[in-house]
Amino acid sequence: MSNRKSIMRLIYEAIDEFNLQHPSEERLQKSAESVLFGPSGRLDSLGLVDLILAAEQKIAEELDVAVTLADEKAMSQKRSPFRTVGSLVDYICHLLDEVGYGQ
Repeated sequence: MSNRKSIMRLIYEAIDEFNLQHPSEERLQKSAESVLFGPSGRLDSLGLVDLILAAEQKIAEELDVAVTLADEKAMSQKRSPFRTVGSLVDYICHLLDEVGYGQ
């Protein structure tokens, strides 16, 4: 299984956990195109933090690597890695490549 598919699966698991803890109007769809944060996003800042923490935990548990998703690097990007599920997965793959995961 490719890194991207593995990361997408972990993010979908994080979304499942997030959805269990939030009311139906705040729940997220498991799709790469699902908008997370921004003008048409489903999440407020607290919801985004909840999802990011769940994702970081899933990655640590499954891949045995610690990543910090919400840091200065993420916040300073011209296009937020938190726009959509797909952009979040791409960002995580990039971070894992930087630390040499899977090589």
